[in-house]
Amino acid sequence: MTIAVVTDSTAYLPAELDGMYDLTIVPLTVVINGWGGLEGIEVSPAEVARALTARRAAVSTSRPAPSAFTEVYRRLLDEGADGVVSVHISAKLSGTYEAAQLAAAEIGSRVKVVDSGTAAMGLGFPALAAAEAARKGHDLDAVWQEATDHAARVSTLFYVDTLEFLRRGGRIGAASALLGTALSVKPILHVDEGAVVVRDKVRTAGRALTRLVDLAVEAAGDGEADVAVHHLGTPDRAAALVGDLSARLGDRLRDCYLTEVGAVVAAHTGPGLAGVVVHQRA
Repeated sequence: MTIAVVTDSTAYLPAELDGMYDLTIVPLTVVINGWGGLEGIEVSPAEVARALTARRAAVSTSRPAPSAFTEVYRRLLDEGADGVVSVHISAKLSGTYEAAQLAAAEIGSRVKVVDSGTAAMGLGFPALAAAEAARKGHDLDAVWQEATDHAARVSTLFYVDTLEFLRRGGRIGAASALLGTALSVKPILHVDEGAVVVRDKVRTAGRALTRLVDLAVEAAGDGEADVAVHHLGTPDRAAALVGDLSARLGDRLRDCYLTEVGAVVAAHTGPGLAGVVVHQRA
């Protein structure tokens, strides 16, 4: 049986995996001062970062249209797929999942959609697991179940220099955003039940990154885990996180990736983002 796997551009899959998995990626759109471009194709995270630091710049994001998913699903089925599993960014963070659901309803039972409940490699890991299951010849339900199971194994933690951009985009409440400015508190955030919430609070950026490592090691548990470190314009900060996590996890660390986030997440977090996604192997 041939099952095609679809995800969206917010998975931020590492470049070293290009060509290793059969995945179709549907891009979201980023709008800068009224001009819209497709993430990863027409607009870069660096462009977003520059716009966010410019005065009077307006940056927003939008989901793919349901018709974009319909077109992709029909093409994959016409090319010989027996079914499609479509794995996407949290429904509480984007309308992408809803758009995919609308398209799936139009196509019928041969398309199943998964809400990963998170973003970035928190989405990427379950999408990769689904692609691996599809490569092994599993049927539609089994590939869907694999994506769902692996989505439950990820923990997404991150630090930002300011919560202002998350507040502007409606991805975090005003009260939590105020917390980040009060008494120079530096909050560490995580994705909980699909939404961005404050996980911990420290006084300095340095302590925040140290605490980020502590929480990631805690999330890994006692078994083997994969880790993805994300950043926006702070490669040195990300490389230091990789080093600290490698030292702390030791032989329990399996795959470790370092990637810059794309334009959509950049639009909502702003420059200075440092994040860790932990994927428990079992």
